[in-house]
Amino acid sequence: MERRKILIATKTYPSISIKYKETVCTAGILLDDDENPLQWIRIYPIRFRELEIDKRYPRWSIISAKIEKNEKDYRPESFRLVDTSIEIIRKVSTANNWSDIKKFILPFQFRSTRDIQEQKKSLGLIKPLSIEKYFSKPTERDWNPKQQTVQDQLDLFELLEPSNPMSKLEKIPYKFGYKFTDCDGIKHEYSISDWEIMQLYRNCRNKSQFPDLESREKDALEKVRQKLEDSFMYEKDLYFIIGNLKNHSNSFMIIGLVYPPIVKYKQVEHEQLSLF
Repeated sequence: MERRKILIATKTYPSISIKYKETVCTAGILLDDDENPLQWIRIYPIRFRELEIDKRYPRWSIISAKIEKNEKDYRPESFRLVDTSIEIIRKVSTANNWSDIKKFILPFQFRSTRDIQEQKKSLGLIKPLSIEKYFSKPTERDWNPKQQTVQDQLDLFELLEPSNPMSKLEKIPYKFGYKFTDCDGIKHEYSISDWEIMQLYRNCRNKSQFPDLESREKDALEKVRQKLEDSFMYEKDLYFIIGNLKNHSNSFMIIGLVYPPIVKYKQVEHEQLSLF
């Protein structure tokens, strides 16, 4: 095990695992001791909701932790992490059009999904050439029988331990995503597994003032659409962090959205004039 620094770029919504009960996939940038960016890194598995409160790293934080290559995962970016070794060093600001974050991630931007595959990688940042459509689709409302069995096996100690508040994991009954064309001119339809987006849906539904669940869900879906379509597609300089599936190497999904504001000409001109 070696202690390394990592910039946390995204976390996927938790999934049910027969072996680990519940897991999260984290993607980020591996750093050297001076916080210079080196490469993309995938940390899996992480039982994130069971971490001690002071070890639950937020997005765009730099952490230090003991890691090693995950020998059970053929993907070159995949590492394992010792939960108890996590130390949160600092949070990287999104001020100034995310300039500090861009310094870490843009050196490792790929042209397209095919570019990632040709370089024998499985994880990376791309900027779509165009986004044709945002979509949301209903999906299964309940976990499958095996997953539900895992949920039901959470014992009383796990549910009551203050440092381990493992409430039952909610199954999100919708999936969200984009239809887009990458810079190789290839069209894709990728779903989004970013925890941030799933939590957006949950927050909007839970805060809705409608009396019945169906109406609250419709209200939440519209608010998510407003964010991912009206805002992100037209007001943000949108990038996708994409990764493939371990058992389906040609299947990619969006595991994180990077959405700095679009820098308009007048804004750039003003910033340049302010230097003189």
